[in-house]
Amino acid sequence: MTVSFRQAGASAGMRFLFCCEFYHPSVGGVQEVMRQVAERLVERGHEVTVATTALPDRRTRVHNGVTIEEFAVTGNLVSGLEGEVERYRSFVAGFGADAVLIKAAQQWTFDALWPVLGALSSRKIFIPCGFSRLYDPNFAAYYEQMRNVLPQIDHFIFYAEDYRDIAFVRQAGLRNFSIVPNGACEREFGDDKPRSDLRARLGVDANAFVFLSVGSLTSIKGHTETVEAFARMDTGGVPSTLIINGNKPSLATTRQPGRWQLAVQLGRHLVRNVRERGLRSTARRVWARLEGRGASDVEGQIRYWSQIATSQLGKQVVLVDLPRSDLVDAYRTADLFVFASNIEYSPLVLYEAAAAGTPFLSVPVGNAEEIARRTGAGLICPAPIDEWGFTRVAPAELAVAMQRAMEDRAKLKEMGRRGRAAWRAHFTWQRISEQYEEILRGPRAAPNA
Repeated sequence: MTVSFRQAGASAGMRFLFCCEFYHPSVGGVQEVMRQVAERLVERGHEVTVATTALPDRRTRVHNGVTIEEFAVTGNLVSGLEGEVERYRSFVAGFGADAVLIKAAQQWTFDALWPVLGALSSRKIFIPCGFSRLYDPNFAAYYEQMRNVLPQIDHFIFYAEDYRDIAFVRQAGLRNFSIVPNGACEREFGDDKPRSDLRARLGVDANAFVFLSVGSLTSIKGHTETVEAFARMDTGGVPSTLIINGNKPSLATTRQPGRWQLAVQLGRHLVRNVRERGLRSTARRVWARLEGRGASDVEGQIRYWSQIATSQLGKQVVLVDLPRSDLVDAYRTADLFVFASNIEYSPLVLYEAAAAGTPFLSVPVGNAEEIARRTGAGLICPAPIDEWGFTRVAPAELAVAMQRAMEDRAKLKEMGRRGRAAWRAHFTWQRISEQYEEILRGPRAAPNA
């Protein structure tokens, strides 16, 4: 069978180059956004190539019509760039794209181009992706230098109306930007009901209230805070299940901090935990990490708090890494999606919850409050943001918020209905990719003398 990626009636095709640190088959928010947009542009008759990190498990250089060009490069301008940096620069400079779309600062596909940006005749589009290290002293010089780099960008795309990255660009006096939201796939979430009986397969009571947490098994994704909050909840014996879906990130897609940074982070982490949770709770968390050696620290903590939770009447914790089709069903099956991540920009999982008709409870991380407002599907649990820009929710407060939400099921049902309607109207990848196409088609930049 022959598959055509060109839609009937599509406009004249253009040549686009996407640059991002990781891409399919790697899994993550950056990868998903770039994949969804790239594949839809190919369907509309454009040529799209992605320049990205070489991965050992990548089996094809063309995926759904998108060409993948691999480079053995790692790092950023703070940690240092290593590998095929010059080959990458030469490739971008000689590619002849109508537009180059670069996603995220603080990583090599953007940082390596700083010396040659001014020489590129292609239209240059940059998605800052949140500037997650803006408050990190180690990146102070990086962001000072960036003030001289940003004026060379033809157009910026932001996901949030009010966040640290758009504020930074505004302060630099730049106004050449668009705000384009993230979203969820209409091909995955088009059905109104689960396609399978996921509850039965996971051993979940048919009448249980189901909480869902989704994200990679790293310390910053908030799984430990969520399972601890679940353990602290008083459900009055009402059957309730917490499903934690987490994939283990590969070393190839995980940036490892240096020893000094790791020591500083550990010290700050311990001091903060003693201050916010007390010595006894902190000791429990440390013990959980020790018990979890041989697995990841996160898994050890999840197991520890799961044991406490499941010792209580009616509670169940399920830790899984579901195939994508089953994960979509998990979104539809859940009664409440819970998100306690420490650092984000514009979390795809919140849009996916809304697309599934499932309300969400999130900490104020990234632009979660904006997503809650725009979809009508979200509740926000207050949480402080530390001096490094990380959101740190107290599990006891999250437990109260989860309990209150669980007690008002009529409200949750209405929120889910509103969220799904908003998603259909504004936040499908089909609609969003059309906005990207319009931006990429903008006026071509004139070559610099």
